[in-house]
Amino acid sequence: MGKISEETFNNWRKPPSDTEETKLANAQKMISEAIKADSVLKEKEIQIFGQGSYANDTNIRLDSDVDINVRLMDIFFFDLPEGKNRGDFQLNSPSDYKFSTFKDSVENALVNKFGRDSIERKNKCITVKGNTNRIQADVVPTFNYHRYSIDGSYVEGTKFFSDDYKMVVNFPNQHLENSKTKNSNTSKRFKRLVRVFKKLKNKMVEDGSFTNDHITSFLIESLMWNIPDTIFNDNDSWTERVKSSLVYLYGSTEEQDKCKKWGEVSELLYLFHSGRKWTKEDVNNFVILSYNYLEF
Repeated sequence: MGKISEETFNNWRKPPSDTEETKLANAQKMISEAIKADSVLKEKEIQIFGQGSYANDTNIRLDSDVDINVRLMDIFFFDLPEGKNRGDFQLNSPSDYKFSTFKDSVENALVNKFGRDSIERKNKCITVKGNTNRIQADVVPTFNYHRYSIDGSYVEGTKFFSDDYKMVVNFPNQHLENSKTKNSNTSKRFKRLVRVFKKLKNKMVEDGSFTNDHITSFLIESLMWNIPDTIFNDNDSWTERVKSSLVYLYGSTEEQDKCKKWGEVSELLYLFHSGRKWTKEDVNNFVILSYNYLEF
């Protein structure tokens, strides 16, 4: 028997209370009200939606804030296949409306809604600080984004630039849909195992057994995505699912060739590449420490 009981794993798999689950909806509603009340932004086509662990239903109680995407649809960034240009896809001339202007406008709308003291502009987002009536929300202004294929079709995502001029591309809708599909294919065990591993990491940090902040919530969810469905479905207990997952992750991250084509949950971006905060070595080390911590 390992260090953590089956009963504990079974408790770790559970989502937070219903009260916790209302936080995303409440935050999204307040952000929407702020945007609609702004004289500039209310005239634009903007989509406002949750992303991250709350939206994907993999959050645990220690996930202290919600992520809200504010995506401008009137303008889009794009990437074209090699050798192609704007004219090949009948794209209009570039807009002179800058992303930085949009982020400034979103910040101004939030200040008008919540007050200057409640708003903190960060490198990649604008934080609406929490209080007794609301949870903290990280608002991420983005532009719509099209990644074109040679035949002229495209996949839609989001793109933005941080204040230090680094580009970030995400595909939150595809992430959400793929997560739902895997959860269905694994009898709802996918999202439950994500929560188990998040709580395992937090427990290890609490006990002083782990200190690497490169192992993020997003990374844990992506690692679980790359675990075969058979590990979720063919093991009869959470203890065995955790153990089998660690064995699989260890073997798959020993060598670059075994995991170099692993994707995020969206399957539109590679999980391991030079621009990432984490490396396969970070993951392999986390797996070894977890296995030893659990005394398997």
